[in-house]
Amino acid sequence: MDKLKMHSFNLTEELLDILVKKVPHCFVETKNIKKELIKSIDFDLLRQELSKNIVEGPQERYSLNWPGKREALLTANAPIAKTLRPCREESVDFDSTENLFIEGDNLDALKLMQETYLGKIKMIYIDPPYNTGNDFIYEDDFAENTEEFLKKSNQKDEEGNRLVANTESNGRFHSDWLSMMYPRLKLAKYLLKDDGVIFISIDDGEVHNLRRVCDEIFGHDNFIAQLIRKTIEGGKQDSGSVQSNHEYCLVYYGKDKTGTNRKVITDFRHYTKEDKYIQERGKYYLKPLENGGLGYVPSLDYPIIGSDGIEIYPGGFHGDNGYRWVWGKERYEKAVSLDLIEFIEARNGVGYKVYYKIYQYFNSDGEVVERSSPFGTLYLEGYTNRQAVLEIKKIFDNKRLLDYPKPTSFLRECISMGLQKDSIILDFFAGSATTAHAVMQLNAEDGGNRKFIMVQLPELCDEKSEAFKSGYKTIAEIGKERIRRAGKKIKEENTLTVPNLDIGFRVLKVDTSNMQDVYYNPDDYSQDLLSRMSDNIKPDRTDEDLLFQVLLDWGVDLSLPVSKEKIAGNEVFFVSENALVACFVKKGEITEDFCKALTKYKPLRVVFRDSGFKDDSMKINVEQIFKLMSPNTEIKTI
Repeated sequence: MDKLKMHSFNLTEELLDILVKKVPHCFVETKNIKKELIKSIDFDLLRQELSKNIVEGPQERYSLNWPGKREALLTANAPIAKTLRPCREESVDFDSTENLFIEGDNLDALKLMQETYLGKIKMIYIDPPYNTGNDFIYEDDFAENTEEFLKKSNQKDEEGNRLVANTESNGRFHSDWLSMMYPRLKLAKYLLKDDGVIFISIDDGEVHNLRRVCDEIFGHDNFIAQLIRKTIEGGKQDSGSVQSNHEYCLVYYGKDKTGTNRKVITDFRHYTKEDKYIQERGKYYLKPLENGGLGYVPSLDYPIIGSDGIEIYPGGFHGDNGYRWVWGKERYEKAVSLDLIEFIEARNGVGYKVYYKIYQYFNSDGEVVERSSPFGTLYLEGYTNRQAVLEIKKIFDNKRLLDYPKPTSFLRECISMGLQKDSIILDFFAGSATTAHAVMQLNAEDGGNRKFIMVQLPELCDEKSEAFKSGYKTIAEIGKERIRRAGKKIKEENTLTVPNLDIGFRVLKVDTSNMQDVYYNPDDYSQDLLSRMSDNIKPDRTDEDLLFQVLLDWGVDLSLPVSKEKIAGNEVFFVSENALVACFVKKGEITEDFCKALTKYKPLRVVFRDSGFKDDSMKINVEQIFKLMSPNTEIKTI
C-alpha cells in the first residue's frame, strides 16, 4: 500500500524521467553533498544530441537574458511542501459550486495546481503589476534548490510580506520584474490545454520585454494579437507633449492555433428584408455579386442569365474590365439552387444587377449558422478605466475601493474570444475579481457553464485607503466580496432564464503542509522523538484539510462535489460519488468489516490515515479485501 507524496508536482523530476528514457547516454553518475550517488546530465553531450551541427561552445544567438533568469527558471521547477486548506465560512455554496478562489502566493498556487490541472485550462487572463515604479512585485526566494525545498518550503510565510516596491533606483528594475513574471508564465503554460489561450494586460513600460518572454515560453509562432484598449476618455492633464491613453493585452496560443473563437454577431439592424424562409433563415440583406476592387480573374468572368433572359457579365461586358464575380460558376449555381440570388433592375433602367442574400441564420453552403466575424484589435469606446471604477462603486455602495480595476466589458470580450461555454478560465492576478464577475455575467446571458479559478495574494490594503476604512484588510477580501455581491445581483436579475446559475465559489488557502516535518525530513529526527510521535499529521489540521491535500496529490479536480456519510460508525468523504473515498480515522479504527462496507461503493480511489490501522497485518488484510471485492480500486495512505 503506497503512501501519497504530499507535496507539489516536481517538474524537474518529470522532465528528467523523460530525458532518461530518450537519451540515457547523456546521464552520468555523480555524488551530491551527502556523498550519495545521483544521476546528473552531461549538458555538453545533451547539447550536441539536440543539435544538427557540431557544438563547440557558446554561440551568439537572439535571446532575452537578464540577471536572475537562471534562478527564476530554478524556482519555477522546484517543488514545494505546501497545501490548499478549505475555508467554508468564506465560501459561497461550498459543496455544490464548481468555481474556486485560491488565496495565497500565485507562484505556490500554480505549483500546487500542476498535478490536477495540467493541460486542462482553456483560457488564462492576468493583469499583473505593470512595473511603473509605484506598484509592487512579488519578492521570490531564488536561493533554495530542489534538494533543500523539503526543509524550507513548508515554513509559514508572514502575511503580506511577499510584495516589495520595485523602483528604478534599486538597480534591477526590469530584471526583478522579469524574474517575477518568468516562472509564473512558465508554470501557466503547462496548465493550458493544447487549444488554450492566454491574455496578459500590460502598458508601454514592459510590453516589449513581455513580448519577448512570451515568445520564448509560448513560441513566437503562437502570438495571436496585441490588443489595444482605450483607458481614458479625453486626455490626461500631463505636463508632457504626448498623452498615453491606452494600454495593451497580449494574446498567445498555448500550442494549437485553433483555440480562439469568432465574434458572434448580435446587431442585425441592417438585416431588413424578409421572404418565405423567414422562420428558418431569419431576415436578410443583399450584397452585390460583382466586385471591382479585387482585380480581373478569367474564371470569375462568366455569363449569368438575368430575369429578362439577357446575359450579364461583371462590369457590364465580357473581358478584362477590372471586375469579376465574387463566386466561381459552381458556387453560383449552388446559390441559385438555395434561392440565394436576386436580380434588381439597374439604376439606368437598362438590364439587371446580380445580388446574393445574406441571411441571419443561413449561409451560402446551405447550413444553419450563428453569424460571426473576426475580433478586432482596437477597443475604443466602452472599455475605459472610468467605467471599471464606476462598476466597483456601484457594487460597493458608491465607494472606490481600488484605483485600477479592469472593466467587465473588456474581460467579456476576451472571454468570448478565448473561452468555450463550458470551459475553465484561470486568473492568477485576480485583484478585485473582475474576471469572475465577467464569467458569471456571460453565463447569465447565454446559459453557459464557464468555470473560474481566481488566485490572489492577501495583499494588505493601505491603512489610509478607502478600502481599509470600509473594513477590508486585504485585496483578496475585496475580490471575494465582489463575487458575492455581483453574483447575488446577477442571480436576482436572471432567476427566470438561468435558475441554476452558479454564483458560488470554494475558498482554498495556500498554507504549510498538513504533514509534520518528520514526514519529509526523517533524517533530522532522533529515534527517541519518533517514538513519542503517534501521528505524522499536524494537530491543528482537520479531516477536510487532509482531504484537499489528497485531492491535490492525486490530481483530482478541486471543484468536484464533496459529501460525507457515516459508515460503520466512521466518517467517510465521498468526492463526486465514487471518484475518491477518504477516511481519516486513527488509533486502529479501520477494521475489515468497515472496509468490506466501503467496497460496495466500488470507489476508483481510497485513502486512509496510516495510523488508522492497528498494525501492518491489518493493512495487508485490507488490501486483500479490496483486491477481492473491488479489484479496480487504487488504495493509498497518508
